[in-house]
Amino acid sequence: MIDFSDPDFLQDPYPILNAAREATPIFDQVGDDGTRRWFLTRYEDVFRVLRDRRLGRVPEPIMTRAEVGLPPLRPEWGPYNDIEQWSLLMLEPPEHRRLRQLVYREFTPKRIEGLRSAIVGHADRLLQNASKNPRFDLLSDFAQPFSIQVIAELLGAPLENWPRYLDWSHRIVKMYELDTSDDQAGAAVRASAEFSSWCRDLIAQRRAHPADDLISGLCTVETSDGRLSDSEIISTIVLLLNAGHEATVNSLGNGIVSVLSTPGAWKSIRSQRVAPRTAVEEMIRFDPPLQLFERWVLADGVSYAGREFIRGEKVAMLFGSANRDPRHFNDPDEFVVGRGDASHITFGGGIHTCIGAPLARLELSVAVERMAALMPGLHLVEPPKRKPAFVIHGYEAVSLSAY
Repeated sequence: MIDFSDPDFLQDPYPILNAAREATPIFDQVGDDGTRRWFLTRYEDVFRVLRDRRLGRVPEPIMTRAEVGLPPLRPEWGPYNDIEQWSLLMLEPPEHRRLRQLVYREFTPKRIEGLRSAIVGHADRLLQNASKNPRFDLLSDFAQPFSIQVIAELLGAPLENWPRYLDWSHRIVKMYELDTSDDQAGAAVRASAEFSSWCRDLIAQRRAHPADDLISGLCTVETSDGRLSDSEIISTIVLLLNAGHEATVNSLGNGIVSVLSTPGAWKSIRSQRVAPRTAVEEMIRFDPPLQLFERWVLADGVSYAGREFIRGEKVAMLFGSANRDPRHFNDPDEFVVGRGDASHITFGGGIHTCIGAPLARLELSVAVERMAALMPGLHLVEPPKRKPAFVIHGYEAVSLSAY
């Protein structure tokens, strides 16, 4: 049994995850919320489950909440439930297919690549400011404002409001943990209400005065299935801002700590023997920002890891464990900066593959490239401490010096 809230486990979960994976490909455990989960530990099973359409992110509409043992949605969580209702993460076909197609029409490779010069500009400005100090926090002084400003620029959200986006995001993502407290849930609900109200005002502005940005595109994009509703646009904006920010910040924090803790890794990047885009793949494999992804079994006859599942059971995929499975990766507990293996499952798979993966790779590559150029002497000042959370996996602070 794994104590997912144990401070020692949260500081370094991999010894326990590795031991669990080598002991068994699957184990079950009842969480604080009373839900029994079947945890998959190995790469091949996780890879296949991500692509198996017999499992879904939510039981509806195949099964009701009552059928899978879930209580009714809490009415006091209304604002949070509303933004989750049309989130791509919480939809299955046909609704998921329709919404994702409409978002993809705006979230194009051309639009993302067109942000490169702006991303470099944000990175240089923030790094130059940080380098004026003898030490700085990678997360608060660089990664957080960098990532939130990049995704805001893509969306067309006012850049000056980035501290508000950051606050809303931090409060809402607490709902994705295995042990969310009532106080955290209340804070997330209030953030959801504030975020939704802001989104409605911005949608009205863009409909009246369209611009060349993603929000304007979402307000006007249309296919044979019709346009997006305001509720769908709000859920999409919230998802892109939250996921686009949280994953990038934690990927950068986790990854830079891994680089700077591995002898010779930073020198290889700085000397250009290893390209930033190559290093990024190892950064997000070795210590992924998302450790767990869940799905419900929606059909009979589903078998994995030697077990046949019952319709209505919940499967939890351990991404960090799968990314260190020696059956797929050679020397998986070694950080090999030039490995460049993009077969990791950090961005998920199947219909729920992260829609922002191309943007995340671009942001991270630019950040590493500009840090190597502007801060060649970069090093850790002190060992960083993890945040007290497992699912969204990152550090509280990463103290660095450029000298």
